[in-house]
Amino acid sequence: MDQRPKAVPTVQVSNERVQVTEWRFAPGAETGWHRHEMDYVVVPITDGRLLLETRDGNLEAELTLGRSYARSVGVEHNVVNASPHEVAFVEIEVR
Repeated sequence: MDQRPKAVPTVQVSNERVQVTEWRFAPGAETGWHRHEMDYVVVPITDGRLLLETRDGNLEAELTLGRSYARSVGVEHNVVNASPHEVAFVEIEVR
């Protein structure tokens, strides 16, 4: 099985209340499996399509520039760029 490239996280802010990370994904890049330990908000800075691999099956999600969404603590998944171009978003985790 071919190994996917890794998405590139850049932590912009990290303090006792919040962590803000910019994520950049080359085509086909993935985060790797992870579980969110905090509630979070995603702010897309590009349009694109993501493949969300979950324990219950795969889902596809559309990123729309500037259209934010929120998720609760406990989400477990692997996020993969399913677009033919780079996609990016800012993730804001609330402690």
